Amino acid sequence: MTEKETHVQHFLDLIQKSRKGKFKIYIGMSAGVGKTFRMLQEAHALLKSGVDVKIGFIETHNRVETHQLLDGLPIIPRRKLFYKGKELEELDLQAIINLRPEIVIVDELAHSNMEGSKNEKRWQDVVEILNAGINVISAVNIQHIESLNNDIKTITGIEVQERIPDSVLQLADEVVNIDLTAGELVTRLKEGKIYTEDKISIALGNFFTTDNILQLRELALKEVASQVERKVEAEIPKGVAIRHEKFLACISSNEKTAKNVIRKTARLASYYHSKWTVLYVQTPSESSDKIPLDKQRYLINNFKLATELGAEIHQIENDNVSNTIMEVVEQKSITTLCMGKPHLNLLRIILATNTFNRLLNKLSSLDIDLVILS
Repeated sequence: MTEKETHVQHFLDLIQKSRKGKFKIYIGMSAGVGKTFRMLQEAHALLKSGVDVKIGFIETHNRVETHQLLDGLPIIPRRKLFYKGKELEELDLQAIINLRPEIVIVDELAHSNMEGSKNEKRWQDVVEILNAGINVISAVNIQHIESLNNDIKTITGIEVQERIPDSVLQLADEVVNIDLTAGELVTRLKEGKIYTEDKISIALGNFFTTDNILQLRELALKEVASQVERKVEAEIPKGVAIRHEKFLACISSNEKTAKNVIRKTARLASYYHSKWTVLYVQTPSESSDKIPLDKQRYLINNFKLATELGAEIHQIENDNVSNTIMEVVEQKSITTLCMGKPHLNLLRIILATNTFNRLLNKLSSLDIDLVILS
């Protein structure tokens, strides 16, 4: 592709992006927090403001308060399918595209479509609707996000089958968390606002335990926070947005000093509620066939400690420590670089290289803090 063709394609991509519908997702820690209720409330407010909003698919689960909110809202009839002798209903993708409402409400984003549907998953239907230039409001529970599947199984003991790729969340222009305390959710369950009476005691003893709810709530809050952070980084010019701290702890093979750097960086990261990384640059003199066994054990123990404290570990083989640090700082968008005092082998190596000034200049130009830890 020539340079001219590349510019033309870039312009066409911008046009196509501008034509796409806006995407809003309500996310919650579990069923019953009020995602569908909130979407229907929003639909009424939009309709009252003169916006052409329609219900593409809503699942009220026969919850009385939620079902009542359907009154007065324009509903696009569902598509009827026969499956194994039963008549079932699905979202009518083509009808939505043909009618072209300004906004369409589509519930149960992780739903698997029936055989005979154009797409296997409802989120794929939503992507088509967005590509047609129609705005979409949808909802999903935290347990349906693909990358959290193992965490959800560990917390609840349940293998969730219906999942959406993380990339679908990243398509969203807005992600809103519908939050309740564990006590409020359990109260709603006991009052019959989530499941019918015959299912309440089973739910309380299985999925809806306080421990489960607290952990799922934490996952939901973190997911929405990370989505907001990505949006800030992508859309707000640097220097205008609040800086999100990210720490990099540079360690050597020295057991005691490396352990101190790890622990103190962990405390800094905890104070700022920030992500942090541990970097060990393995020089040729410390290759696996040259480094003493005791230092190998120190490294393994320190990596284990850092992992337990929540760090991401990077072990990189390179004879240029300073350049490697600079590369990781840029790749990970580090805001604060943490090192041990100058007597550390690591800092002696850096000071011995003619690139140390370049490292300092780079940190200064990128507005990155350098912290020397005792």
